[in-house]
Amino acid sequence: MTTPARTAEIEEHACSVAPIRILLQLVVDQIAAGEVVERPASVVKELLDNAIDAGATQITVELERGGIELIRIRDDGAGIAAAQLPLAVHAHATSKIARASDLDCVGTMGFRGEALASIASVSRLTIESRTAESSSAHTLSVDGGEMGEVRPTSGIVGTCITVRTLFFNTPARRKFLRTDGTERGHCVEVVRNLALGHPSIGFTVRTESKAGFDVPRGQSPKERALELIGRELESQYLEVSADAFDDTRGVALWGLLGTPALAAVGLRKQHVFLNGRPIRDRTVQHALKEAYRGLIEPGRQPAALLMLEMDPRAFDVNVHPAKAEVRFRDSGVVHSVVYNAARRVLAASDTTPSASDASTRGWRFEPTTPTNTTDIPPTATPAHYAEYFKRQAPGSDAALGYANPPPPIGELRGDHLRPSSHHDAEGQQVIPAPTPVRSTLQVHNSYLVTQDERGLIIIDQHALHERIMFERLTARLTESGSLEKQHLLVLASFEADQARMDIAAKLKPLFEQLGIDLEPMGPRTLAIRAFPTILFERGVDAEPFISELLDRASSQGLPDSPEAALSEVLDMMACKASVRAGETMTPDDVAALLEERERVERSDRCPHGRPTAIRLTVQELARQFGR
Repeated sequence: MTTPARTAEIEEHACSVAPIRILLQLVVDQIAAGEVVERPASVVKELLDNAIDAGATQITVELERGGIELIRIRDDGAGIAAAQLPLAVHAHATSKIARASDLDCVGTMGFRGEALASIASVSRLTIESRTAESSSAHTLSVDGGEMGEVRPTSGIVGTCITVRTLFFNTPARRKFLRTDGTERGHCVEVVRNLALGHPSIGFTVRTESKAGFDVPRGQSPKERALELIGRELESQYLEVSADAFDDTRGVALWGLLGTPALAAVGLRKQHVFLNGRPIRDRTVQHALKEAYRGLIEPGRQPAALLMLEMDPRAFDVNVHPAKAEVRFRDSGVVHSVVYNAARRVLAASDTTPSASDASTRGWRFEPTTPTNTTDIPPTATPAHYAEYFKRQAPGSDAALGYANPPPPIGELRGDHLRPSSHHDAEGQQVIPAPTPVRSTLQVHNSYLVTQDERGLIIIDQHALHERIMFERLTARLTESGSLEKQHLLVLASFEADQARMDIAAKLKPLFEQLGIDLEPMGPRTLAIRAFPTILFERGVDAEPFISELLDRASSQGLPDSPEAALSEVLDMMACKASVRAGETMTPDDVAALLEERERVERSDRCPHGRPTAIRLTVQELARQFGR
């Protein structure tokens, strides 16, 4: 509520509003600088864009106090003629566009024409430049927007721009800068990003500390990437390429995809370039995340370096003052190319982490064990577990109207571990023997130890079976549109508050797709009429499962995308239907599980993105034994 005193203040201000006037050019430039020049790294970015557009093959960057006191960028590009030096620091003067239609086809790094004028308005700037046609270089100084005279000087072909005491005349801006080390880090990161996007150009960064780097000109994209990302990580990156550059909407793609072990929180390990321009784009980020779905944990982002090439008419760069964002004319084409290329490479690669990768990443292999299993002996047989499931849900078979009790783990068939059965000549059912697996050991009824040509493999039996079940459920849905369901002879009902009732109604189409018939039976009761056959066969109780699903949807919510929501519920179903940690498996079950591991896509990650196995290589074993 506005008080009388405040009302009087507003009326007094309205009476004293100054007349409209045209701002001084210096003020205009400083306002523009607020959009373009946020910190020293912004200056570095703008000057490097100009150097690259000038055709430089070698660029040197010098920094003092993180660029706050000095930024000097020298290039061997085309240079600026003496007569044009004053125009170079004039607001909105550029050689890169001439008319409005040119904005629809920007093929340069810079194009707005306000960068040098904005920088010069908040610093002491000096330009030294020489063209190939000139017999000498020329220099021009601008002190806080005050332009000096163009003077001859000595110098080689190219341009050297020096920026001193950034924000000296805008102290409010200067005091918001971070420490020298922080600003230096941002500057170096800008150079590193542009060096990744332009491997043919050599870049040198010199600072008072050891934060600089030096990369030679003429490198291939892969050589440059490994030079800056780290050659020791070469084995952790997968090369990806695609060429759909067939028209003005087409995309050509090359890049490196990090294995799931390199995934990190946030986007700091993602580098995306469009025609050499570093960009941030949600379309590409989403395509990558979807390609890695089920390979990395939901809260992490994949590591990747992607270089996209497109016709300049296929995207708009005139979206953001810092030119960090673009708008694609057809984002669907870009998403499709990135997603399909990444998924294809990941599906064809063995991304099982080594033991050293797992320890570095901090994975914890702590299986989810069944509750109240203290009465199950370590040498439990399938019969023990069959009895255990009956005790866990006393009377559940009769109460839910199940036609058949849960099968013992040693009798898994069909959609579970074993190959499909057939009948002999006398009509007796015969389970084909799976391919023998050499030297497989079950450890603590939770892990399987086997080997391949590279070393020792330790498998989390629950995580692997969870992936297999998830893929089978997904395949069933793809083939028939819904899961097979088992109608209950006697309805299973449970109490539900209004929140649960609302969520059940909202998720009804999803439940029907999954083979769950859930109906209200009174104002505070939900009834289960049918349950997915696959969960029924694995001894999963309907009421606790549905209750947990409703509670999860209520507390955490499900993704807005129908596909993502379906995937999340399938994750939960696969987890409940899988062999648990702590369950004894027969040799035939183990053999069948490992056989399925070879058939299922992405078998090295569970649906939640955690590894299903780790590998201890022969080299790592030798190192552990001091060989």
